[in-house]
Amino acid sequence: MNTQPNRLIHEKSPYLLQHAHNPVDWRPWGEEAFEAARKADKPIFLSIGYATCHWCHVMERESFENEEVAALLNEAFVCIKVDREERPDIDEIYMTVCQMMTGQGGWPLTIVMTPDKEPFFAATYIPQETRFGRLGMMELIPQISNAWKNRRDEILSSSDRIVEALSGRSDSSGVLKENILNLAVQAAERSYDPEYGGFGNAPKFPMAHRLTFLMRQSPDDVKEMVLSTLKAFRRGGVWDQVGFGIHRYSTDSEWLVPHFEKMLYDQAMLALACIEAYEAYGEESARQTAEEIFNYVLRDMTAPGGGFYSAEDADSEGVEGKFYVWSLAELCRVLDADELALVVDRFNVQPDGNFSDEVSGRKTVENILHLTFLDPSRPAAIPPEEGNSLIPSAGGVREAGGGFDVVREKLFTVREKRIHPLKDTKVLADWNGLMIAALAKAARVFDEPEYAVAAQRAGDFVLSEMAEGDRLWHRWREGHTAVPGQLDDYAFMTFGLLELYETTFDFQALEEAVSLNAVVLEKFQCLKTGGFYLTADDAEKLLIRPKSMYDGALPSGNSVQMMNLLKLARLTGRTDLEALAEGVVNSFAQTINRAPDGFSQALQAVQFARGESVEIVIAGNPDSPDTKEMIRAVRSVYLPNKVVLLKEPDDPVILKLAPYTVDQKQIDGKATVYICRNFACEAPLTDPEKVIEMLSQ
Repeated sequence: MNTQPNRLIHEKSPYLLQHAHNPVDWRPWGEEAFEAARKADKPIFLSIGYATCHWCHVMERESFENEEVAALLNEAFVCIKVDREERPDIDEIYMTVCQMMTGQGGWPLTIVMTPDKEPFFAATYIPQETRFGRLGMMELIPQISNAWKNRRDEILSSSDRIVEALSGRSDSSGVLKENILNLAVQAAERSYDPEYGGFGNAPKFPMAHRLTFLMRQSPDDVKEMVLSTLKAFRRGGVWDQVGFGIHRYSTDSEWLVPHFEKMLYDQAMLALACIEAYEAYGEESARQTAEEIFNYVLRDMTAPGGGFYSAEDADSEGVEGKFYVWSLAELCRVLDADELALVVDRFNVQPDGNFSDEVSGRKTVENILHLTFLDPSRPAAIPPEEGNSLIPSAGGVREAGGGFDVVREKLFTVREKRIHPLKDTKVLADWNGLMIAALAKAARVFDEPEYAVAAQRAGDFVLSEMAEGDRLWHRWREGHTAVPGQLDDYAFMTFGLLELYETTFDFQALEEAVSLNAVVLEKFQCLKTGGFYLTADDAEKLLIRPKSMYDGALPSGNSVQMMNLLKLARLTGRTDLEALAEGVVNSFAQTINRAPDGFSQALQAVQFARGESVEIVIAGNPDSPDTKEMIRAVRSVYLPNKVVLLKEPDDPVILKLAPYTVDQKQIDGKATVYICRNFACEAPLTDPEKVIEMLSQ
């Protein structure tokens, strides 16, 4: 490793700091770098990745740590490194460019562009030397350098066309098809894998928001599809059977071999889907999975102040997955005979390993612990019944005895002594908003107050450590904030605060949600065609101002914000917010109509807007037994399209935010529930059983 640091040494991003001792003369994104490129008349070599990205590590080891490659890069370019989690706006723009130019995307993302930020070359991972038709760095750099010096006009003409095409890829206003929700269900059914669960072929992502959409659209029809999928990846190698939590995705159809990084947003989205499956179907295994996710997050991913860290790396000691896999020889050393027999049988351990190396195809002697059965006659999605509760949450909410739990704890203790993967200790406002939402909802549905406490701590952390006035910062690390908040930060935090309010009925959470929403309307709104830009109107001016609604592994800010607008409209009585929500979806309607399965989070908002909505006001003292009983009654019925407001007697704040509640008072001093359904209000109720009966109709 180069002993002399480059300019990244002063950054806070763990990803940038990973490259701070490369011989490449990396610079952080900023005007200093672009001015240097103009003065030197050099193009920009932009490399975008993230701290827990396996192929980013591979490219660093092969090329960015290599003195010869570094010399070529430094001679030909001004080199810039960007953490895509720290700057999602930059990543959004240039990932779109890569997809336009190459038909694919991913990280590491490599862009070569002019000093004016206009791209003319795009790729993902580039090997050091050319192999299997993939041009290597040693050959590519001289070719680009030669073209920049001798064919500049061609390059500038090409970059102009790319920028023009990029600018033209904006939204196209329209109207959603009437049957768009059914079309999305049909698309999911076509791509569903009945043998192993999940959707599509390898690689397989959890796509938890698709499961939530399906449950809300037609719960009875999709029950087997949803529960089989949840159980399939819970039992596969993509799930950390020893320490809990889900890895980023599976490289195969059977959910056996994951890319081992763990992302906070995946934990949050999967937990939300599991909570909903428990609500909709009473599925205990779904509740167990959610609780195990929280066990992992609260144990390993929580900052001292209450915020949540971003991710854990796939690699340790330079080897992907080394922290997580086990050889039979090691298991023999740490377990007694009975324990070993149990683990070998239940976790499918093989003497020569149970998976093959992705590149060589040879067995590795290592085992990925999993509860699935790869015998085609016993597919992963339909495992034996005894697998339902093999591994209770150790130290979690529900304690359970049994030998298997003891063995799992023993393996966990042994594994803790290994060299851990890097933990990305950035705290991101948007991803924290998702985890706050998941914890708050779990506290409400599972009746577990400790989750509400964790959600409240995280909310307080973001709003105190990552906010100035009514504006958010995107990133916090080691006491330092950076990057002005973007749409996802405001939208996801608003989502989390709305869930927190409905759980705790702490009115401050609702006030904060209203305040953040006001910033979104003022600073991010596209007044021309509807919807919201990713960046604020006073943010750094980039090549374009990105605007998207696609729901990939992470839901889009526009999708979440659309639901926020609808819920705030019902909670506050502001119908103008509903009109804005309709403008969001209309702004992207043509794209959604073409591929509805790519917008599962957005379609949940469409379900809310088109379906039977239920607005509930509980008038009563929150500390009184009858009010608590009313709250339990309201929560006992699965109604994903409901919003709930608690009105305390003589509370002036609620009248300010929700003036329509002025006449919704307790009757005869009793806790009283007011139910409005499909824009029509019913007679108030003071009997909890009547409330359940009314809501169950």
